[in-house]
Amino acid sequence: MTVLVLKVDVDTFRGMKEGVPRIVRTLGKCSVPASFFISFGPYRSGLAVLQLMRPKFLIKMIRTNAPAMYGLNTALYGTILPAPIIGKRFPRTIKNLVDLGHEVACHAWDHRLWQDWLFLMGRQSIDRWFEKMVEACISITGIRPMGFGAPGWRINKKALRSAGASGFAYLSSSRAEKPYIFKENGMLEIPSNLPCIEEAGVAGVLAELEKNAASSIIQVLPVHAEVEGGVYSKAFENILNRALSLGYKVNRMSDVASDLDKSGLESRPIKQGIVAGRAFKCAV
Repeated sequence: MTVLVLKVDVDTFRGMKEGVPRIVRTLGKCSVPASFFISFGPYRSGLAVLQLMRPKFLIKMIRTNAPAMYGLNTALYGTILPAPIIGKRFPRTIKNLVDLGHEVACHAWDHRLWQDWLFLMGRQSIDRWFEKMVEACISITGIRPMGFGAPGWRINKKALRSAGASGFAYLSSSRAEKPYIFKENGMLEIPSNLPCIEEAGVAGVLAELEKNAASSIIQVLPVHAEVEGGVYSKAFENILNRALSLGYKVNRMSDVASDLDKSGLESRPIKQGIVAGRAFKCAV
């Protein structure tokens, strides 16, 4: 039986407020758990306007109908409108995830800062970013988070060193084909190896699930609270029902990390590459 992990990234204020509750209801209908990777700090999405000068990013925004998924306010937060706090503002929502048996993991403190400026950030700035994120998570859940998934799957050697010193049991910060060990910090990496809806469309996600239904490799489906908890909520339910009909066993990523035999995994350095449908290079 092939294991499927639902990696739910919560990137935005709207995703936290509206998307997470919708996804939780869908998960409940299908009786499956998920791993929620939460952005805990300021939501400065308006700064993304600077990226519109990059053709690939602009094309992605148009192709995915970003205004419908993210809302008008999203384009203004952190510029004209003050940046709201994401995870820390919704402690009850996050505690409810734990109570329902889902995993709460770390995704970001300041998502926009990381995604756009990581490669210019110094080690001290990265260390403090991790400290704020982990402290926020523990203050809400009372539990030290087991996992970290980098925003946009963008990570470098400095960030890997900081992640290694932050007490995580595993990372999920790349788009590789199968789990491996980061040579830079000796940590387990469980990559997102299936496409998300924004990259391949619903049909593309379904096709990959069907193709890999008999695989011995853990399959990780990247889900976004703003997408599958928004205009694609019904499509997400259909995707889950199809996965279950194909025989997938849905597990939390923390359980997979605990059960995985790491002795035979490849140890290799970080690599950067292009993933179809994404605007920037990411770890692969």
